[in-house]
Amino acid sequence: MKNNILPLRTGVGAIVLNKNNKVFVGKRRDNPGKNWQMPQGGVDKGESCIEAMKRELLEETGIKNIEILKEIDRWIEYELPDYLLGKIWKGKYRGQKQKWFIVRFIGKDEEINLQTSHPEFIEWKWIEAENLPNVIVKFKKKLYENLLPEIKKIID
Repeated sequence: MKNNILPLRTGVGAIVLNKNNKVFVGKRRDNPGKNWQMPQGGVDKGESCIEAMKRELLEETGIKNIEILKEIDRWIEYELPDYLLGKIWKGKYRGQKQKWFIVRFIGKDEEINLQTSHPEFIEWKWIEAENLPNVIVKFKKKLYENLLPEIKKIID
């Protein structure tokens, strides 16, 4: 049963497209199994969503050469599964409400650096957008399915 007393964490996400319209995904350090995800993270106090997205992207991937193509106009939420409640984010949140951005990576792949001061990923790759729901952890699958039509508007 969900703990609806806990709030949702405010976060951002970056859908990073390369010149071939493939999407950046990384394999998380803390969950190095078969799952991948797009860069995402929390919004710091006093920070705008765009600032947070750029900061998270830089902290997690070293990517800074981007062009913002679209800010998705709605918040997209997900709830943590029961087994994770109380274990992540110091137990303060039951899930996240996220503002997502679609950005074009205008740099070179050699610029991508996972060995940052806040390393989150151990591996990265470019994948076809339609494969996104198949690579994410199960509890975020619906979120990724909701992002797919927004991505397709840009790449189709």
